[in-house]
Amino acid sequence: MLSKEECEVLLQRCLKGNADFAEIFEEDTVSEGISMVDGEIEEVNRIVRAGVGIRLYKDVQSVYGYTNELDMTSLNTLIDGLRDAFGQADHEKEVHLEKVEIDNRHPVQVDPIEAPLSQKAQLLMKGYQAAKQCDQRIVKVTGSLSSVHQNVQIANTEGRLVQDTRVRTRLAISAYAQEGENMQSGNDSPGASQGLEFYALRTPESIGKEAARSALVLLEAQDCPSGKMPVIIDNGFGGVIFHEACGHSLEATSVAKNQSVFTGKLGQVIASPCVTAIDDGTIPNAWGSENVDDEGSPQQKRVLIRNGVLENYMVDRLNGRRMNHSSTGSARRQSYKFEPTSRMTNTYIAPGKDKFEDMFKGIEKGLYARKMGGGSVNPQTGEFNFAVNEGYLIENGQITKPVKGASLIGNGKEILMDIDRVSDNLSRAQGMCGSSSGSIPVDVGQPAIRVSKITVGGTAHE
Repeated sequence: MLSKEECEVLLQRCLKGNADFAEIFEEDTVSEGISMVDGEIEEVNRIVRAGVGIRLYKDVQSVYGYTNELDMTSLNTLIDGLRDAFGQADHEKEVHLEKVEIDNRHPVQVDPIEAPLSQKAQLLMKGYQAAKQCDQRIVKVTGSLSSVHQNVQIANTEGRLVQDTRVRTRLAISAYAQEGENMQSGNDSPGASQGLEFYALRTPESIGKEAARSALVLLEAQDCPSGKMPVIIDNGFGGVIFHEACGHSLEATSVAKNQSVFTGKLGQVIASPCVTAIDDGTIPNAWGSENVDDEGSPQQKRVLIRNGVLENYMVDRLNGRRMNHSSTGSARRQSYKFEPTSRMTNTYIAPGKDKFEDMFKGIEKGLYARKMGGGSVNPQTGEFNFAVNEGYLIENGQITKPVKGASLIGNGKEILMDIDRVSDNLSRAQGMCGSSSGSIPVDVGQPAIRVSKITVGGTAHE
């Protein structure tokens, strides 16, 4: 990492012009991926990434550049090119940095990058064996173990110098079940900001069994009917709908540009009174957690919606200037090659008071979406379309037949108002989120929720 004195010299050079703020983001990262097919390790990849990203502001305009050449001559050349974007000037301003010590909320016992390859391969083998042994109809099992160790240092012209270490690991198992010509797949892929000790809590065996269970259920599934009906979306990855259809619209990235349906709605009712939604980057060892964001601000617990009322946005430093709003510690980026912007961390709907089994009462015909898949959303309108990976019909208040080919079609603004039950069984799941500042790890989550009416796209005709 650059020394404190080197950062001070570089930041002073940034301000020798018309910029009024400058920031240096430095990272040193090792990432590793191990893949397995049917009990055989197929590939091991290890990538080392090191570089510096430098950003200058002038009012609400910014310029950004990066390099993997870390000598002072190259960094000075980069800064001079960025300064030219704001025109020439001959200002002098001294910068004195003070290193900020931060508490580490995410301790690691067994660093996955440093652990022996044999230990990591064994985790994949355990997941494979557990899935394969579930049923003779499981004909193929694949898996991957992804790990990262990232050191970052952030310095800015306000005098802040902070360092953080992020360690993450994630194990994914996919199982393929076949009966005749019918083949279906299921998967499970938990992860954490933790070391290999995570797999004592969420064992590879449990991951393999869950992947196989999901694939076997789909072998029995019928085509899903379509139409508008009540839908119960289960906990865990069910939270992807809030993340995509509502969460992105609460990021300053879109709010500051008036490209969100929730722009200017602070203090207004935007959801059912039973909905409280939170983005919390401080949860110990959670997949999307960090000690500081990628601008060096402390991570926070942000209550976005409280009892249906919009209370907060997720705001980074630059968009905060545009909105006249202080940063909420929400700036994130994939690497030094990306300029940061406001992003989610661990986003979830808070637990309610309803019991899961009571949520089905009174539903004559509906859909229980146990596992959600991918989808698409337009943040300007909130319109979304999401696949249901594992679903069941609800008939006369009971879960009945498994169905396939279901999708949920709607509008995030409307679905928030149509949630009429929220269970108490909060669970979170892990994913990767893509946006203008790259792909980053995020948790999505919720208790089971009931939506009084939503359009279900299906493949069956009634």
